[in-house]
Amino acid sequence: MTGSRSAAPCGYNWPMVMLTEIAAERVKALAAEDPEARVLRLAVEGGGCSGFQYAIGFDSDCEPDDVEIDSHGVRVVIDPISLPYLQGSTIDYHDGLMGAGFSFDNPNVASTCGCNSSFQAKPDIEGPYSPKPGGCG
Repeated sequence: MTGSRSAAPCGYNWPMVMLTEIAAERVKALAAEDPEARVLRLAVEGGGCSGFQYAIGFDSDCEPDDVEIDSHGVRVVIDPISLPYLQGSTIDYHDGLMGAGFSFDNPNVASTCGCNSSFQAKPDIEGPYSPKPGGCG
């Protein structure tokens, strides 16, 4: 699939983002604690020291223009603006001595910041955000 593909309405099952089984199980456990958590929303926002940052959280439902993906029984929704930046990504969950959390393996990233909380997209990714030149540096 290319970044030029238009976003499909909520309910479309396009496997462009995947959760690992471990990440899906962690999402299900967290969602069980929140009665309003019906979908996992993934987004990319302008910001951070490299130009982009991930946003991940629960939502009560999808929006009409969201793309919805089922990954290991988790309903994942992505807005059309974030779609080109997340295409092909795998989300994993790590629990270790140095910290726990979700991580993104994103093929659209040209570089990440030293703090690992933001990234710069590859130049051929077409989207509305303009990365900051120079990153953290």
